[in-house]
Amino acid sequence: MKSGFLVLATAIASAATSQNAAPPNVVIILADDLGYGDISCQNQNSKIKTQWIDQLSSEGIRFTDAHSASGVSSPSRYSLLTGRYHWRGNLKTGIINQWGDPAIEEGRMTIALMLKEKGYKTACIGKWHLGQTWPFRPGLGQNDSSKISWSNISMNGKENWTPDAFDWSMPIKDGPTAKGFDYYFGTGTINFPPYTWIENDRVLEIPTEMLNLGILKTDEGSWECRPGPAAKGWDITRVPGRLTDKAVEWINDRRGKGEPFFLYYALPSPHAPIIPEEEFRATSQAGAYGDYVVQTDMAVGRVLVALRLNGFENNTIVIFTSDNGPETYAYARIKKYDHYSMGNWRGLKRDLWEGGTRVPFIVRYPGVIKPSTVSKQLICQTDIIATLASFTGATLPAGTCEDSFDMSAAMINETFPGIIRESVIYHTINGNFAIRKGAWVLIESTTGEVSKEPEWRKAEYGSHTDTGEMVLYNLESDPGQKENLITLYCEKARELRDLLENIRNSDLRLN
Repeated sequence: MKSGFLVLATAIASAATSQNAAPPNVVIILADDLGYGDISCQNQNSKIKTQWIDQLSSEGIRFTDAHSASGVSSPSRYSLLTGRYHWRGNLKTGIINQWGDPAIEEGRMTIALMLKEKGYKTACIGKWHLGQTWPFRPGLGQNDSSKISWSNISMNGKENWTPDAFDWSMPIKDGPTAKGFDYYFGTGTINFPPYTWIENDRVLEIPTEMLNLGILKTDEGSWECRPGPAAKGWDITRVPGRLTDKAVEWINDRRGKGEPFFLYYALPSPHAPIIPEEEFRATSQAGAYGDYVVQTDMAVGRVLVALRLNGFENNTIVIFTSDNGPETYAYARIKKYDHYSMGNWRGLKRDLWEGGTRVPFIVRYPGVIKPSTVSKQLICQTDIIATLASFTGATLPAGTCEDSFDMSAAMINETFPGIIRESVIYHTINGNFAIRKGAWVLIESTTGEVSKEPEWRKAEYGSHTDTGEMVLYNLESDPGQKENLITLYCEKARELRDLLENIRNSDLRLN
């Protein structure tokens, strides 16, 4: 007699096969610094209307307990694409800065590589932020003979490389097209040099000057652009719209090709610089950031419309999520607009509190996933690759994607009774860890705070300054993480610490 899980697994395969004879296309849309409370379908008091993301949610499943593996960008992107916690590799602290080395190791399995081996056409459009091997001239940067084996920063303590430090006629190696993607188009990272378009492994326009923003100001926050080479007259405000155009063009080009496709569309927004286009200004009640979220929502809508117009909608898995929580500007937004980008959670980007890693996560698969489903299953972005392997019939080689769990059973059965993932590890820019199991969160630090929480916010929220070597919260009784329970539940803290150690020291799934 088949076990319940085996029966369900058979049902998943049967559902996907009977609904669509052809393998499903896959589109992953990854927003940048979009908070849990920034989408209106999961924040009834939101001052931003996200009609397209809300529609996607009404047509699929929305996970309310979904997490990025890190509170910052590069690590969470590594984990999403590889199904492996980033700290198992080189990204143990920090992010990949400008001119940093590739984070994804040579030969590492990725979603793109898995699907490419299954016969998919694959593309990455937008933000990469996982490092590349840049065409430095001999003796400079990554070609410095004194360079250490791997670094997430530029060498020799020199960050402001000028255009003549590079041979732009040479390819940019170890980027998306070396990690399973057939095609790449983007700028690498919108606020990092080089400020020019990159297609596959070449710049389309040679940078000849240093970026000069002059006296231009953003409507909210700052430019946050690192100095570096730029194409002449580079207009950073045009980047988000051009990337959306390119994503739509690429989908249009798939029509009639007869092969399944995978598009990883990594939006540059609403990460700073906050630069909404004119047509989106004053479209929200949350200032320029809210308007930029509306523009981000429209970018999602344009991709969804392109899928429908080209006849792909009914046989495409669409996943929408964000790389981490919202930036620190969110605190001022509370006071000025009464908009809570983190929702009801404590903390922001970089923090080990829930607001740092709890992110929007929506999946649509027509005919397989029931519309308007809401799930409380614990899920991590590392789970995407194993779940897609199940839905597409792809194979994950043994020893790969060790932190990825197949969540397809919870997606096709809204009343799924079991727990697939019992725990998830949070990690952040300073190298600190936290572990979540059930309602319990243990932060392996004196506090979950990394991004400075204002005193007025602590007072408003009724929270306390954490004390002690570690912090223990119960999200069921204290979702706002206001009270450290470690002195009352020492055994629970010890249990979670031991589990954290076991997972850190093992390449095997321990759940």
